[in-house]
Amino acid sequence: QVRLVESGGGLVQAGGSLRLSCAASGRTFSDYAMGWFRQAPGNEREFVSAITRGGSGTSYADSVKGRFTISRDNAKNTVYLQMNALKHEDAAVYYCAANRGVGLSRAEGSYDYWGQGTQVTVSS
Repeated sequence: QVRLVESGGGLVQAGGSLRLSCAASGRTFSDYAMGWFRQAPGNEREFVSAITRGGSGTSYADSVKGRFTISRDNAKNTVYLQMNALKHEDAAVYYCAANRGVGLSRAEGSYDYWGQGTQVTVSS
């Protein structure tokens, strides 16, 4: 069992930045690829970004490429999502997830464990 706890969400003005964190516990963190997903009201949950176990490989949704950066610190059992140049359409609940596979999956079904989510609100 892996427990994931997100933090760092909040209210930010359009154009601003936030850094989300996801702290993992319970199993060896470096055994898992990690992903970030988001869900806005009325929408399905969607892929945002993923990172390989060691951190050398990353993947981004087209909508966030160039603005968001995923990273991880395996010594701290934490994955991060740096979000810059935030837009209104980035407002959502952001979830981190852990994947026992080795690749950079964009499919929700590939992820074995999920956090409870953290709210990101973008104001004008």
